[in-house]
Amino acid sequence: MAKDKVILAYSGGLDTTVIIPWLKENYDYDVIAVCIDVGQGDDWEKIKGRAVKTGASACYVVDARQEYIEEYVWPALKANAVYEDEYLLGTSTARPLIGKILVEYARQEGAVAICHGATGKGNDQVRFELAIKAFAPDLKVIAAWRDDKWNMDSREAEIKFLEDRGLEVPMKKDQSYSRDENIWHISHEGLELEKTENEPNYKHMLKNTVVPEEAGDGEYVTIEWEKGIPVSVNGKKMNGLELMLELNKIGGKNGVGLVDICENRCVGMKSRGVYETPGGAILYFAHRMMDHICLDRDTYHYKQQVSLRLAELIYDGKVFTPLYDALMAFVDKTQETVTGWTKVKLVKGQIRAAGSSSKYSLYNEDIASFTTGELYNHKDAQGFITLFGLPLKVRAMMEQKVGEGQAVAESKSLKKRPTE
Repeated sequence: MAKDKVILAYSGGLDTTVIIPWLKENYDYDVIAVCIDVGQGDDWEKIKGRAVKTGASACYVVDARQEYIEEYVWPALKANAVYEDEYLLGTSTARPLIGKILVEYARQEGAVAICHGATGKGNDQVRFELAIKAFAPDLKVIAAWRDDKWNMDSREAEIKFLEDRGLEVPMKKDQSYSRDENIWHISHEGLELEKTENEPNYKHMLKNTVVPEEAGDGEYVTIEWEKGIPVSVNGKKMNGLELMLELNKIGGKNGVGLVDICENRCVGMKSRGVYETPGGAILYFAHRMMDHICLDRDTYHYKQQVSLRLAELIYDGKVFTPLYDALMAFVDKTQETVTGWTKVKLVKGQIRAAGSSSKYSLYNEDIASFTTGELYNHKDAQGFITLFGLPLKVRAMMEQKVGEGQAVAESKSLKKRPTE
């Protein structure tokens, strides 16, 4: 009789490598590992071999980089979605896609369950499982770290689990930062970051970005946009993957895109992390420049509110929801005229505006110039200010009248005292 199948979200790291034999021993499943490449830069052939050696009956590698950029990163970029002022949603944007692909392979293989290695303290368990619920509410979800049969509480215990079975340990014992990497960013947690009093050890930590103080003299970058989507860098047309690789290289050597934040996880606790998002930081800055010249005041201000809510939805893994779709429809409408180019200068970790242009620009030099022109009559401002300030004037008149009445009443109530 054939065994039931389980799809395992496999990264090749310590947790998911341990989970393969753990699943076989505790559930007697036929384990099918699925690796989803969103730009981690891993050696997938080596990882596939590791999965099979540790007991997986098959291991698939899915190149989802282009889909990730176009269907998950670009929408967040168009929305200017930033979580708690600084986090550019690197891990958050990737997890729903991974969950969706896991469901696709579960259906393809006829699996009865999907397993992931996210811990019970983190956001990723929520993001994975919301995606799975959205597409396959009938599938069982096994979260190893929350499972009653999981009896390991540390990396040391996991390493011993593999060593006891004569299996390869996919990490050295002194590797201790917890990292997540994709084409958009890389995150770092643990070690000195667990105490908010400590400064990050950037020289030891950073992988894709130079320490800003050690960056070169800087350079200019010009990005062309079509309906809110970047399509070229420095005059060279590129697809999304090529563009991200190029901007990550440029941004990394100039030390831009570093964030050190103590954020609010959706599960209730605060967590400190350092994020490297060199190319993404350039794109967000440059995209806001385009929005500034192409969107009218009311639309831009309302989009700021929508951006905040979308950032929360993405962070919480609520991408496959009606509210997300509705808000993104609004964002897409705002981006219909966000076409043109922006130029920025990168200098030792800083990004500065260096010019922008669009045929849809709402900036009119004839109106905005200090030189008086035919399109703007300074005297028109007088009537505008009179009406715009009318509520202030009426309130002040009321307070003045009430104040005078009180003063009269108070003067009448005063008793005259005889003087000596």
